[in-house]
Amino acid sequence: MRRMMLIKGILILCLTIGCNKQLDIDSTKTVGDKNFWQSYKDTRAALLGIYGLMRAALSDNGCFWMYGELRNGDFTAVQRPDLDAVIKGKLNAAFPLFEGLTNWRRFYAVINAANIFLERVGDVKQLDPKYSDQNMRVDIAQIRFLRAFSYFWLTTVWGDVPFVLNSHDGSFENKPQEDKEKILAFVESEMLAAAADLPFNYSSNDPQQLGDYYNEPSSRWLSVLARKLSVYGVLAHVAAWRGDYRSVYAYSKFVLDNKDRSGMYYEPDTYWISAPNGMFQGHKTNQLYGLNFEFDNQEGTFSGHFEEFTLAEPLVRKSLPDIYVTRDSITSIFSTPLDTRFSLDPVTGKPKYPDRWFANFDSDIPIFCKIKVIQKDGSDPSFRLYSSCLIYTRLEEMALLNAEALAVIGNRTDAINSLNSVRNLRKVPLFTDNGSEDLLDAIFLERRKEMMGEGHRWFDLVRYHKIKRNNPGFMKLISEGGIYWPVSSVVLRQNPRLKQNPYWN
Repeated sequence: MRRMMLIKGILILCLTIGCNKQLDIDSTKTVGDKNFWQSYKDTRAALLGIYGLMRAALSDNGCFWMYGELRNGDFTAVQRPDLDAVIKGKLNAAFPLFEGLTNWRRFYAVINAANIFLERVGDVKQLDPKYSDQNMRVDIAQIRFLRAFSYFWLTTVWGDVPFVLNSHDGSFENKPQEDKEKILAFVESEMLAAAADLPFNYSSNDPQQLGDYYNEPSSRWLSVLARKLSVYGVLAHVAAWRGDYRSVYAYSKFVLDNKDRSGMYYEPDTYWISAPNGMFQGHKTNQLYGLNFEFDNQEGTFSGHFEEFTLAEPLVRKSLPDIYVTRDSITSIFSTPLDTRFSLDPVTGKPKYPDRWFANFDSDIPIFCKIKVIQKDGSDPSFRLYSSCLIYTRLEEMALLNAEALAVIGNRTDAINSLNSVRNLRKVPLFTDNGSEDLLDAIFLERRKEMMGEGHRWFDLVRYHKIKRNNPGFMKLISEGGIYWPVSSVVLRQNPRLKQNPYWN
């Protein structure tokens, strides 16, 4: 029933999305549109449908990892030249994969569906007495967040993009790109407004959402919907991308100070991060913000998961992974002897934790196995149906972003404390002021280790080099707009008012 409701929501939204040439989405109208937006059941279906569109936008072609993990990252392609091109930053290469990765249509599908929701939700309020003011307020807050989150992705991937805030009933004029800073200011403003109306948890008698949300218990919504802390966690990333580190500190501190109110805690055991029934299984309170693929709701998929690229024998029946981290890189990155993510026994030379971040370390091609949710619990290697959650941020990541902000604004003592809160969890020697390590280098190295495979590496590199400004080649890439992706040739042909990102001309 839940799966059918989600499918219904997505289908209706896809049919009612009014779209234009500049967004590269076919314009369609649905005959059923008049019969929709009648009751709270319709708003529920539409709400979940937009979450589904957001999930599809980030998982299509594995773009969450193509944009955030592979480019200039730690992974090496085994036999796929298209993935090798992503890793090496050759983003205008002529591979079918790039036709999807350079096309922003899936993010505008989220935006247009959100615009329709915001324009029509008032109809339901007028027609259905069961649809309360509070329910509508919480729904609108989530939709505003999802629309802003989609725009955040658009600006971090492409820079300047078209800015559309209404559905126009399916009729649009071609629009040029708007300045990315204008859009990012909107994103931050919208997310702050959304956060103000969202609860810390759903169906938990939070004053901002009393009773059972859509008549479902709290267990149904656990880490499925955006909560107040979810939005503040994403806001910290928005501010970091803008270089506003005082706001990064404020937003991340709010998350860390209020984690108990959402039942969140630091995960001390890397087993429960990497276990098939651990952090990435979904419905886990410590997923600060993520998008679930629930196996029990028949949402598992064969593609759109990092496991599709990283797993091989003996975890799944596949002779070689598509990408891997070399042994030299592993031992260089994870160089301390007690690190519970990966470390080598000094006597035997064997990995102490062969099932955490890496498996098959002794082979020429180690397996990155941190994320391995096969079916529901990883028990059947013969059937590669994955249901891992796409996690955007979690508490440990937020603590390290907090440390980054504190270091940049000059609060060295608290920055060290935030860094050491994660180092201590992973049995890594604590950072000390009288050591030889550079504080910012140490923070970004810890992020590299803790968040490997979670879609942060490229964005971390951009922020790091903007702060340090000691790599002329990377600074040239930033100044010339090379950190952004090229715009799809299909999109450019359909709208003559759009321009290719200059770096890719």
